[in-house]
Amino acid sequence: MSSEEQDPKTEPVPEAELPDPGPEAASAGPAVAGQPAAEGEATAMAPSKRHAASALEEARREIAGLKDRYLRTAAELENQRKRLDREKSEYYQYALAELLKDLLAISDNFERAMAAHAAAGGEGFEEGIGLIHKQMLDLLRKQGVTPIDVADAAFDPTFQQAIVTEASAEVEEPRVVEEMQRGYLLHDRLLRPALVKVLVPKKD
Repeated sequence: MSSEEQDPKTEPVPEAELPDPGPEAASAGPAVAGQPAAEGEATAMAPSKRHAASALEEARREIAGLKDRYLRTAAELENQRKRLDREKSEYYQYALAELLKDLLAISDNFERAMAAHAAAGGEGFEEGIGLIHKQMLDLLRKQGVTPIDVADAAFDPTFQQAIVTEASAEVEEPRVVEEMQRGYLLHDRLLRPALVKVLVPKKD
């Protein structure tokens, strides 16, 4: 059999007709199933992980700062609330101070009237005035007004005002010997000082 009559299935394909794989195939090498990522891809992923960790740490610091700011603000608001409550309480306690001082003047007049009538011997009148005076004192006491006791006590300029002084060799420090006008406290605060006569040490 001549060469022209050979089976065409066995004819070799000319090398010139094969497709050119290109330079990428030559450098990549054969592909194998399950082959791990190339070293270049792993290196490219590492900076991304570091960036994510840095962002997470920054977020945690920001959350901690916001929490601290919240706690400080809450503490300031609580202190402000307590201060306002205290100021409101003091306002209600001392708002009537001027009115009560006027009532004290009335009480003083009652005391003077009783003293004058007692000297004239009018016992019935004195008893009636005494009841009115007691009602007045009860009203003042209900409002938190209490008298200052200065009987036979050392002179205290915090609660007393000396309107008469007298030198005496019998005292070593200023001492109250007579109350000219009673003083009063409103709760724990001075409402009106007591007017007193004071003995002071006699100078040699």
